[in-house]
Amino acid sequence: MNATGSSIGIVIVTHNSAGFIEPCLEAALQRSSQVVVVDNASSDQTCQIVRRFSHVRLLANAHNAGFAAAVNQGFARLSCEFVLVLNPDAILQSGLEILAEACRLPKVAAAAGQLIDTAGRPQTGFMVRRFPTATVLALETLGLNKLWPGNPVNRRYRCLDLDYSKPQDVDQPAGAFLMIARRVWLELGGFDEQFHPLWFEDVDFLERLRKQGYRTRFVPEAAALHYGAHSIAGMQPRLRVWYWYANLLRYAAKHFRSKGFRTVAAAVAVGTAARMITGISAGHGLKPLAEYGKVLRLAGKAVFVGPSCLRGEACGSSLNLEKNSDSTLRNSHSHGS
Repeated sequence: MNATGSSIGIVIVTHNSAGFIEPCLEAALQRSSQVVVVDNASSDQTCQIVRRFSHVRLLANAHNAGFAAAVNQGFARLSCEFVLVLNPDAILQSGLEILAEACRLPKVAAAAGQLIDTAGRPQTGFMVRRFPTATVLALETLGLNKLWPGNPVNRRYRCLDLDYSKPQDVDQPAGAFLMIARRVWLELGGFDEQFHPLWFEDVDFLERLRKQGYRTRFVPEAAALHYGAHSIAGMQPRLRVWYWYANLLRYAAKHFRSKGFRTVAAAVAVGTAARMITGISAGHGLKPLAEYGKVLRLAGKAVFVGPSCLRGEACGSSLNLEKNSDSTLRNSHSHGS
């Protein structure tokens, strides 16, 4: 075990992660003596597998608290100087001290390394991104980034212009493999649990970190094998659509001025209406209406009411109507889209 294990803790959030958690924990315990697993009401063998590891602390939630709340639970149980947020479908390939060293640099509060796929390729376009602007989110929701992935806005957003062989300051590494200085986590109040149950909580945290004058480092020598797609594999399509768009709008309401927020909301309305019409025309019956109708209503209201819609009690409550309705919901590192 790494001699620095006492200064570095690891938080892993699980939900029906039995197919991944064992190799994840085996690698984690080689790098840290303090590993906490927060399980969000798994219905498979996840907790039984975790209990086989006597040195791992398990917090088993009776209901799905969401990714942000579970990460905060894990942090609260650790007193380490640095805490690594790690996905259960990620297997550490390197030591963690190099990330801790980066976090000790002046004004650096978070650090991350490379996410490698099963073919040994860096997951560029996903593992590091720049903070989304209103233009970026508009292009995402309209589907233009997917239709024209090489457009300049998308290339910049997904950091396709970076030299990943060099350590450097970055905006938002994926929360699948992200080390955070605990003192800064305390200062910022942890992840915002309003981003329930998943998506955009890590982007929001790193944006708040930046606004407080802190830096985030990318360290290519640190690496983790990342399978990916574990977070949404079993999620109902209608819930996946609702959670992503609702939290995208919440992020826009929190970080953009009114004009930028309304631009994003309008793009969401146009994009979801187009997807709904296309789906119905393709013979999918009323299924597209069920998937996109609720988002379309929320986006339309947001265009006219503005950011206060997402901050108000009534609309805020509507974002949580299905908070505990999906028993198949899995954890996520989020990362927006």
